[in-house]
Amino acid sequence: MKKLAVVLFNLGGPDGQAAVRPFLFNLFRDPAILQLPTLVRYPLAWLIARGRASAARANYALMGGGSPLLPQTRAQAQALQRELTEREPGLDTRVFIAMRYWRPFSVETAAEVAAFAPDEIVLLPLYPQYSTTTTGSSLAAWRKAYRGPGRSRAVGCYPTAGGWIAACVARIREAWDAGGRPADIRLLFSAHGLPQQVVDGGDPYETQVRATAAAVAARLPELTDWAVSFQSRVGRLKWLEPSTETALRTAAGEGRGVLVCPIAFVSEHVETLVELDHEYGALAHELGLPIYLRAQTPGEHPDFIGELASAALAALDRDGVSPHGPWRCPAGHSKCGCRERSR
Repeated sequence: MKKLAVVLFNLGGPDGQAAVRPFLFNLFRDPAILQLPTLVRYPLAWLIARGRASAARANYALMGGGSPLLPQTRAQAQALQRELTEREPGLDTRVFIAMRYWRPFSVETAAEVAAFAPDEIVLLPLYPQYSTTTTGSSLAAWRKAYRGPGRSRAVGCYPTAGGWIAACVARIREAWDAGGRPADIRLLFSAHGLPQQVVDGGDPYETQVRATAAAVAARLPELTDWAVSFQSRVGRLKWLEPSTETALRTAAGEGRGVLVCPIAFVSEHVETLVELDHEYGALAHELGLPIYLRAQTPGEHPDFIGELASAALAALDRDGVSPHGPWRCPAGHSKCGCRERSR
């Protein structure tokens, strides 16, 4: 029986208060995040981690002390493994998790995959939209870590794949129904932001985020008022605009309620449970928004898990890094991951 290893990439998150500062250091020392020479990047990452640790610990305390990302990713991995086994019973399939900035790190997962000794490997990011700072960084870490057997290929992105879009639509409808289906409401697609200079350098993330939002909105004819915004800004650089805070203030000035959909996240974590629910929820109340709703992330929604399974199986027929679904990056995105080859 052939062995298939599917490796899910995700950001990772601290599993307790003691892990917050080293998690932040791992994040900011990544050359994909701080594009500086190592001799400058490492001490700067240490300073940033020290300066942000206290506020970050307070945020994680609101979630019980640590991030819920790993347990949720494990649940997604288990659901995906069941789906793949059901679809392809002739394959011995195992789904692994490789986190970028906290355990299980790529080097740990690489050892587990090598011990499994797969014939085929599919690298599958839980980032629907490609960015050098997420999928690109995770692929680089994996290539450095893995020395085992198996023919490897990667799914670069899937920003408009049908099951992913359907799961987002379902979560929005659930939130809208729970809120009483208000008519005077704006659907706000909030994505994690990036410095503008990263996008200007050829990163396709913004274009893919907007493509996801348009694909979701096209399936929600009852919610015609929609917009895209960007959250989680850090530092002094110019970031993608408008910010989610600005978008909320605009809605308040127009007397509109808001239904926020976290359009670049597939699991609940600090950016959704704290930033969207607590911080922006409090701002919405302060601004006097008539209503503030938030759609849940896809999580283990069957449409999403089914699309991940389709992406993994379709990848078996090719090499390198390729998109899944109908999306192809337009010309001009020089940092598109699908221009690379798996190694």
